[in-house]
Amino acid sequence: MNVQLAQRVKALTPSTTLAITAKAKEMKAQGIDVIGLGAGEPDFNTPDHIIEAAYESLKKGQTKYTPSGGLPELKDAIIGKFEKDQGISYKRSEIIVTTGAKHALYTLFQVILDEGDEVIIPTPYWVSYPEQVKLADGTPVYIEGKEENNFKITPEQLHAAITPKTKAVIINSPSNPTGMLYSKEELEALGEVALKHNIWIISDEIYEKLIYGTNKHVSIAELSPALKEQTIIINGVSKSHSMTGWRIGYAAGNEQVIKAMTDLASHSTSNPTAVSQYGSIAAYEGTQEPVEEMRKAFEERLNIVHSKLNEIPGVSCLKPQGAFYLFPNVKEAALLTGFNDVDGFVKALLEEAKVAVIPGSGFGAPDNIRLSYATSLELLEAAVARIADFVNSHATAKKQ
Repeated sequence: MNVQLAQRVKALTPSTTLAITAKAKEMKAQGIDVIGLGAGEPDFNTPDHIIEAAYESLKKGQTKYTPSGGLPELKDAIIGKFEKDQGISYKRSEIIVTTGAKHALYTLFQVILDEGDEVIIPTPYWVSYPEQVKLADGTPVYIEGKEENNFKITPEQLHAAITPKTKAVIINSPSNPTGMLYSKEELEALGEVALKHNIWIISDEIYEKLIYGTNKHVSIAELSPALKEQTIIINGVSKSHSMTGWRIGYAAGNEQVIKAMTDLASHSTSNPTAVSQYGSIAAYEGTQEPVEEMRKAFEERLNIVHSKLNEIPGVSCLKPQGAFYLFPNVKEAALLTGFNDVDGFVKALLEEAKVAVIPGSGFGAPDNIRLSYATSLELLEAAVARIADFVNSHATAKKQ
C-alpha cells in the first residue's frame, strides 16, 4: 500500500531528547555501561501519600469517566495552590485539567492559532514548543536568549519581533533547558510589551517548585490584573511531585479560551485519567515535605557538579537557578577534541565515553549541551569525570 501521511506530520522534527535516550537504553540493554544524563524527570518515586490516595480511589470504585475539564475537586485544589503560591484567584471555569502539561500546551495552540499566526519562542526552547505550533498551522518565530543575558530575552527583542500576525509569546521560567529564571522586574518589562501589542502570554511554570539559592519564582500573571487576564498559565504535578507517568497537567486563564480547550479535549481524550486526578488532589492538599526534600537533593547535586563541569577545558556553564538541567557551552571543547560541531562531539561522547547528553541543537542552541542532574550524585560525578577524560585525551591526541 502506498501510504500518504498528512503534511502536518511530515513537517515534524523528531524529539532529540527521546532519540538520545532511546540510543542510551539500547546500549544499556546490550550490557554497555552507559550513564544517561538525558532524563527529563525526577529520579524520585511519587510520594507515598499520593500513591495511597490514588489506591484508595480505586478501592472506592472511582474509576469512571470524569468531566472533560477535570474533577471539580482537583480544580479546587489547583485554585487553592494558586491562591497560596501566587496570591491570584481563579474560578473553576478558568481551569482545565489535561493529560499532562504537554497536552495543555497542544490544546491551547489548537484553539488560539489559525494558519499563519505567529508565536514568539525564545531560544533555547523546550523541543515541543515549535512542533506544537506547527501542528496548529502556526508559525514559530524565534528570539535568541543570549548567553551573556543568562539565556533570557529583553523587552526590546520582544518588541522588535512582534508583527500584525503575532498571537502569543512563550515564557518558560524556570527554563528547560537552561534552568534560568526571570525576575519580577524582567517579567514586568516583558509584560508591558505584551499588553501594548495585545498578544497572549503563555507562561510555562512546570518547574516552579524547583528553585535554588535565594531565587524566587514569580508568575507574570500575579503582577497585575491586566497581565493575569492576558496570560495562560501552564503547569502540572509531573516535575514538582515526581508524577511524570501520571500525566496530569493543567491550564489556567481566560474563561473563553479554557472553555474552547475543554470542548476540544472532550473530542480527543474524553477526560484525564481518573485515578491520576485523585492522586493529584492529594499532591496539592497533602504534605509538601517530599517536594522540599527533592528540591534540596537537586540543589546539592547542582552545587557539586556545576563547579566540576566548569573545570573541564573548553566548557563554560552558567549556574542554573531552577529546574534540574545544566546547559554548558561546549563549542571550545568540541574544537579542542577535533570535532567541527557539538552534534559530533555528543555522538562521540556517547560512543566512546559512554555518557549520553542532549545536543543543544534540539533546543535551538547549537553550541551547548543539556545534562540532567535528575540522577544520583555518584553517577553525576562519574559522568563528569568521563567527560573530562574524553576532552583531555582527545585534546592531547590532537596536539601530537
